[in-house]
Amino acid sequence: MKAIVQDRYGSADVLRLADIDVPSAGAGQVLVQVRAAGVDPGVWHLMTGLPYPVRLGYGLRRPRSRVRGMDLAGVVAAVGPGVAGFNPGDEVFGTGAGSFAEYTVASAGRLAPKPATLSFAQAAAVPVSGQTALTAVRDAARVRPGQRVLVIGAGGGVGSYAVQLAKAAGAHVTGVCGPAKLDLVRGLGVDEVVDYTRADLPGRRYDAVIDTAGNRPLSRLRRVLAPKGTLVLVGGEARAGKWLQGFDRQLRALALSPWVGQRLVPLVAKESSDNLAALTELVDAGRLTPLVDRTWPLSGVPDAIRHLKGGHATGKAVIII
Repeated sequence: MKAIVQDRYGSADVLRLADIDVPSAGAGQVLVQVRAAGVDPGVWHLMTGLPYPVRLGYGLRRPRSRVRGMDLAGVVAAVGPGVAGFNPGDEVFGTGAGSFAEYTVASAGRLAPKPATLSFAQAAAVPVSGQTALTAVRDAARVRPGQRVLVIGAGGGVGSYAVQLAKAAGAHVTGVCGPAKLDLVRGLGVDEVVDYTRADLPGRRYDAVIDTAGNRPLSRLRRVLAPKGTLVLVGGEARAGKWLQGFDRQLRALALSPWVGQRLVPLVAKESSDNLAALTELVDAGRLTPLVDRTWPLSGVPDAIRHLKGGHATGKAVIII
């Protein structure tokens, strides 16, 4: 089968299209013929091996797994021992290891039936970013009706879902984004939109702040947070460095949170069939719409990653296979 592989850590230049063997589904796994695969920041971290602690889990000198990609939407080709609820021919979406390929295997517990209302490309844009936003809004921020929620990076992959999920929860939502994304974020149903090139952050306070941008210090974020509010930190993409790349902000938040009235929560996203089912319910109800920025063929994965890392994506970049 065709797949995008890498034999060493580095920039998108280390990725190449190659022929490799089709994987087999083991116990509790599903073999999926991939029709579309999303591109998320986690792909860049595993490709570069940065920050360095990533290599503790994925290979010190070179990546143990040669194929990148996590988001997927496709068709079940085979099921492994102990798998119930999936059969060959079923259309599914979810996360698996190595989705930039014609076939990949995924844990049955991280797949769900593909929403019938979505194309494969749209469905592939949901799993990683959608579940990250769901964890941020529902589990970490615990958003309730009537609360005021600020989403920073509202036009990106996670931010666009966070805005919609907070609105679905009944909150008053303000989105922060750049001037090129103002109309798009307004179209997501926000109550207010802020152009960060003109006003950085609003002057009022919020019950919950969900920061997907990663480039503002904790002190600045806490000033727009209510005294008993919750700050959710999603990633640390905006800072350079080989060791922590902004994740030091998460560590400082953990250390500070017990000593202040505000909850400062570094996000740990949860991936599961149940979370995918919750997102599907909202999609089918017309309350959640995935935003596909651009699509590339399998051979275009390096360009898609460059596009994402350059901060150009509006919504999700998707690979069509």
